Amino acid sequence: MPMRDYRRPIAVTMGDPAGVGPEVTARAWAARRDHDLPPFVAIGDIAAIEAVWDGPVARVGDMDEVGRTFAGALPVWHLENSGPLTPGSPTAAGATCALHALETGIGLTRNQASAALVTGSVSKHALHGIGYTHPGQTEFIAERCGVTATNAVMMLAGPSLRVVPLTVHIPLAEVPERLTSDLIVAKARIVARGLRRDFGIETPRIALAGLNPHAGESGQLGDEEIRIMQPAVAQLADEGLIVDGPLAADALFAPAIRDRYDALLCCYHDQALAPFKALHFHDGVNLTLGLPIIRTSPDHGTAFNIAGTGQADPGPTIAAIAMAARMAAARERHCAPAK
Repeated sequence: MPMRDYRRPIAVTMGDPAGVGPEVTARAWAARRDHDLPPFVAIGDIAAIEAVWDGPVARVGDMDEVGRTFAGALPVWHLENSGPLTPGSPTAAGATCALHALETGIGLTRNQASAALVTGSVSKHALHGIGYTHPGQTEFIAERCGVTATNAVMMLAGPSLRVVPLTVHIPLAEVPERLTSDLIVAKARIVARGLRRDFGIETPRIALAGLNPHAGESGQLGDEEIRIMQPAVAQLADEGLIVDGPLAADALFAPAIRDRYDALLCCYHDQALAPFKALHFHDGVNLTLGLPIIRTSPDHGTAFNIAGTGQADPGPTIAAIAMAARMAAARERHCAPAK
């Protein structure tokens, strides 16, 4: 199913209006034909786009208008005036607008007016300044979707690699105590289900990276592989899932090995993200599995230091929109009743 033929538009939150989100969203629309992007709507303060871009915009108030206006102008779901805007200088009003955009995007996607949600980058510091208590956007989205945060799994996906960190933003010293058989089993199940329904891979093949050098060298370099990982892999095999490992992480990312698998489970943040960003710095997408909705995000931050300068690369936003559309189409096919 070509993305341009996909029926429902994509909801794209612009993130913090003082960041690069408004600019890269607008530039993604400008490149829509080059990348065969489906209709999408920018959600936030229309002034944030007008401050950094002089292209055509169209205010919309429902998703039907998005399809009608997308060919000639960037559709913008204007929520509120976030006050005086200076690119690179976040404000409390801007953080409030970003939060309201996120809530609106979730609502549009949950009620199926939107096919998927793409979230622009926000300033956690600015959000916390207005009373936001969640660690990031993922936890907020999960809560609004009725999913516990532990069942929302972060995946980084690019053209040649998909990785999932089993532990994320914690000190490296805490990883061995957080890594449990139950954690591995739970996340592997979610990943396998996501690969089936959101990527159309009926029999996913997953690899589990070892924690220690050489995957522990039979216990000589650490015993987590024997105590924690091997029992998890055995349990997953009993459930009919194909999960190989634990495998030595220093060789796992070589093309001849990684190409055998649909996703790699990694023990900690940098074990997954360092090789991923080396391969897909400009076209990698952050996505969340385990949700009732499709959610993707460009894999970068607010970049306040270059906001408004025209230097921001729209590539990650283009990749996030394109992947959201492909995932939505795959999920629709997966969930379609058998004929």
